[in-house]
Amino acid sequence: MVLACWGSEAPFGGGERVESIGAAETEREEGKGGGGGTMEMEMEMGGEDEDEEGRENTTQQNPGYTIMASIGVGLIGGGIFAKEQHLPAIIKCASLSLKAIYSRSLKSAQDTAALYTEPGPAPELYSGDSDKDRDYDALLRRDDVSAVIIALPIISQPEYIKRALAAGKHVLAEKPLAKDVQTGKELIAYYKDISSSSNATFAVAENFRFTPSFVRAAALARQLGAVTHFSVRSFGLMAQDTKWYGTEWRRKPEYQGGFLLDGGVHQAAATRLLLGADARPSTVSAATRQVQAHLPPIDTVNAVLETASGATGTFQLSCGSTLNTFDWDVACEKGSIKIRGETLTVTQDGKESVEKFERTTGVTEEVAAWAEGLVKGRPNELQSPEEALADLEFLEKMFVSGEQNGAVQKYEYQSW
Repeated sequence: MVLACWGSEAPFGGGERVESIGAAETEREEGKGGGGGTMEMEMEMGGEDEDEEGRENTTQQNPGYTIMASIGVGLIGGGIFAKEQHLPAIIKCASLSLKAIYSRSLKSAQDTAALYTEPGPAPELYSGDSDKDRDYDALLRRDDVSAVIIALPIISQPEYIKRALAAGKHVLAEKPLAKDVQTGKELIAYYKDISSSSNATFAVAENFRFTPSFVRAAALARQLGAVTHFSVRSFGLMAQDTKWYGTEWRRKPEYQGGFLLDGGVHQAAATRLLLGADARPSTVSAATRQVQAHLPPIDTVNAVLETASGATGTFQLSCGSTLNTFDWDVACEKGSIKIRGETLTVTQDGKESVEKFERTTGVTEEVAAWAEGLVKGRPNELQSPEEALADLEFLEKMFVSGEQNGAVQKYEYQSW
């Protein structure tokens, strides 16, 4: 993936402004620039003459280019994903500068900050158990924090999103958009209302839309004509000794679907990406079950879908099965695509071509895409809250169908 930030003048929260005439592009070493041997844009930031270690001086190499100020960002959340994925992604993104970390407890914020070993000032810490001068609102009042990445429990997150937008901060919030479609619609309505008087933007982080194998597969599928059939099979077991199950809010969900919503929204997004706009889902009938006693309220869904274009397909998802599959098949008029893990196979005219990808979460790519959108002043459409609402509805209609013994449900928000 290439992160390109050409001549733009984009406003940022807190009165900052980033102006760019150009940017230098260099390949990063594997392991620093993300999985799959991808290439990202290396951008010079800050207004000082001294180079940061390991970076070229853009002004010297490219006369006439300006040095861009970095985008000050706050990381909201100190959980597993924030520590293991978002923090490294922020560090790898040259256009972002981590200014602050917030978590529910000071200890959690400290544990997260301990993983930040970059040169220069350490991020300042804020928490829910600190005084008012070190709470969430205090972080939002900082002029040098223009944007926040929010990774909090599903139930808690919408309120934090609203407060950040009200403070004029750009938001990248972890999926899913909300606990259900109604709450998601209310959050989008709030964003649209407040955006009339604020430049703050709202994006939702869905890393499967930026995973190289799915990006490539979707592009190839568009070249093979209309979708005619599809099959998705993603099975696995969320065991009680995993780190994810050890999180209380996941173990005792206060939202529909349990792990099927929290994790399954990835499969929903990937499926919708592969089908494309013309083959957006229109109806679904599903059966749902709770197979494992420790995975309430349900851990398995088997669904039959029809798309707006008339294609039919199946979507099978379980986090309570001893089966272990991660398979996508999409048949089109002129050929088919098949994904097995990190291997993509395209069949056309009786010939197969195979591409293998490095295993990557796609988080580095999604954070880079978000930062690019901020610099350009044009949010990435793949990260729009409307796309996230469609992912949420994709699953919710299945859950409702299962509750109603397979009654057919009609989708309403698969296109905007």
